[in-house]
Amino acid sequence: MAAAGLALLCGCTGTAAAPARPASGGGALPAAAASVPRNSPATAPAAGAEPMGRSVPVRLRVPAIGVDTAVMPLGLAADGTVQVPPIAAHSPAGWYDGSPTPGQTGPSVILGHVTVGSHGDGVFVRLGRLRRGDRVTVVRRDGTVAAFAVDSVQTVPKPRFPSAAVYGNVDHAALRLITCGGTRVTGGGGYPDNVIVYASLVAGP
Repeated sequence: MAAAGLALLCGCTGTAAAPARPASGGGALPAAAASVPRNSPATAPAAGAEPMGRSVPVRLRVPAIGVDTAVMPLGLAADGTVQVPPIAAHSPAGWYDGSPTPGQTGPSVILGHVTVGSHGDGVFVRLGRLRRGDRVTVVRRDGTVAAFAVDSVQTVPKPRFPSAAVYGNVDHAALRLITCGGTRVTGGGGYPDNVIVYASLVAGP
């Protein structure tokens, strides 16, 4: 797996390995690149819907935690790290464009801040409160809506980020929502953990 850092600044400092190319569907999930210490996403995916064609995400809604946000595309920065949404009031979530679009076969990755500096809470401040079965909907540029159900929620120390579980190939349309977690380190040290939501497509157009 090619490595490129994923960093969420100001509330998501630290890195997690990410593939530099889109993950293609159809393959089994590879062996984990790092051990998973707790809240493992071992729960079987929800009964899935047929995968959708490619169309980039433009809006994300997670009613259980009050999220209704635009989605901006995020590519790779010059240093090989994944770009992040701006540190600004009302900063949106961001879709990593090296992953499949939501609804396509494979793991589509959307990330967001837990805090945005002096502006306060980020769009994913309540991400860790999600539970199995909660719905996540993604509006796509072609007007279609991809609906996902949460399979599991995982909190891991950043040095043990489960890159293969998050970015590795899967045989269904999947979604990963990522932010930071744990107790904020004083003095601008960010957060020690990542919160990862694993979800599966349950309805398309």
